[in-house]
Amino acid sequence: MKYAALICLLFLTSGCDLFRTRDPQTPDQARSNYQQAVTPDLLIQNLTNSMLDKNLQNYLDCFADSRFTTKSYNFIPSSSAASQYPAFSSTFDKKAESQFFTNLIGKIPADQQMTVVFSNQISNPLGDSVIYSASYSLNIPFTDPTVPATYQGDLKFYMVLDSRNIWSIYQWQDIKTSNDLSWSDLKGRLY
Repeated sequence: MKYAALICLLFLTSGCDLFRTRDPQTPDQARSNYQQAVTPDLLIQNLTNSMLDKNLQNYLDCFADSRFTTKSYNFIPSSSAASQYPAFSSTFDKKAESQFFTNLIGKIPADQQMTVVFSNQISNPLGDSVIYSASYSLNIPFTDPTVPATYQGDLKFYMVLDSRNIWSIYQWQDIKTSNDLSWSDLKGRLY
């Protein structure tokens, strides 16, 4: 009798996939390629990846944290954008970057990615800081087709090595190089 009950139990459980593995659920957290920025190059890669991944926390981690350095983050817009957008009437700090990036990722379809390409890159080390200069091309697949998708210009990142030996950007200067829209225009529109 014991064996008959055990055999019946085995037949019943074998048909209901009780012991079969299931497919994993998609993660609740955003995708992340973030690495500790122990070099300026990793910092640039983190900024690029945070945009590709649409990851707010990784984006903000690229900017100076006053808990670990005496530097405070500041964005300096192009002169034409500074006079055009009210967002730049006061200091565009890390909190403003958070608001901008949150608004930005909210206007991009979930299955689309923005891309940024840096070219003509030059790094000038100065002890515990680096001035990084580059040209950029930014492409954003907005849900609204009337919003321009391409932004171009030059930039300078002023980077500092903080007390954790992590590199971060403490000043970002945007430079408009043509009649094209620049990163400043994007930030001014979306802040």
